[in-house]
Amino acid sequence: MIALGEHAEFIFAAYAGVFVGLGLLIGWIVYDSRRVRARLETLGDKRG
Repeated sequence: MIALGEHAEFIFAAYAGVFVGLGLLIGWIVYDSRRVRARLETLGDKRG
């Protein structure tokens, strides 16, 4: 394994932050998509 030295804690925190942020972004997109689809159905959209 690569020796990360004194910066290992920062590197792991940065990767964790990216993964958490990416997960939140994907979750928000799924939530918003479902919300928009439900709103379109209430407005009479017959597609899908």
